Amino acid sequence: MHRRLPLAVVLTLLSASITASAHDLFLKLDSYFLIPNSTASVRLMNGTFGTSDGVVSRERFQAISLHGPSADGNPPPTIKWRDEAKTTVMEFQTGDPGTYVVGVSTKPREIELKAADFNDYLSHDGIPDTLTARRRDKELNNNVKERYSKHVKALFQVGDKLSDEYKRTLGYPAEITPLQNPYALKTGQTLKVLCTLNGKPVPNQFVMTGRQGSYYTFGRNTRTDANGVARIKLSGGTWFVKFIHMTKLNDPALDYESKWASLTFEVKGGK
Repeated sequence: MHRRLPLAVVLTLLSASITASAHDLFLKLDSYFLIPNSTASVRLMNGTFGTSDGVVSRERFQAISLHGPSADGNPPPTIKWRDEAKTTVMEFQTGDPGTYVVGVSTKPREIELKAADFNDYLSHDGIPDTLTARRRDKELNNNVKERYSKHVKALFQVGDKLSDEYKRTLGYPAEITPLQNPYALKTGQTLKVLCTLNGKPVPNQFVMTGRQGSYYTFGRNTRTDANGVARIKLSGGTWFVKFIHMTKLNDPALDYESKWASLTFEVKGGK
């Protein structure tokens, strides 16, 4: 059961969660309901769903995607970038009414982590299977070198007309794709999402979700079924869905590779 918390407590929790989930990347809009032919701003949250800890340099982008009834650019030709303090912001014009998907895929990078930091990251960021394997194999004291890349999407609704772009796949190495249009669903209904790795469904993948509404909800986690599908019971607010798929490598210079995926959208109604 989730309690409603005072705003001051919510802000404290959001701030405190930075340490626990300082790796996350999300595309986030102030509102996911926009009017046609207007300016849209999408924030690249590099830290947590509520706080960005630093801008993302443009040279890190592998791909930028924007698709909708009147937008099919890859990358979109009218996109503009700016930095606001610690947040990277992309700006573009909406077009005709419909459901739009925007995405960013980053190039792989490598990082070295002390054993304790790596174990903490596995525990807090939703990679329990790797942590279990390290414990089983008595590797909890091993430092690691990891290659990682991040692949983020947001769905937003322009005007009242729904369209099929919600189910468009962007071809990212890791990706979350709704099997229903979230903007056709209401609070209390269940959204199915497909989790893929290199275009193929990922069974038994640990998936984390969260919602920011009148208060913040943590810990709505699930796993995909044998077909790579996760189910999320919706309530009103701004949602994220994310997973991190980590593979142990047989490479003397590199221990693990992780591919991150996130999806954000908004549901009207409810609390």
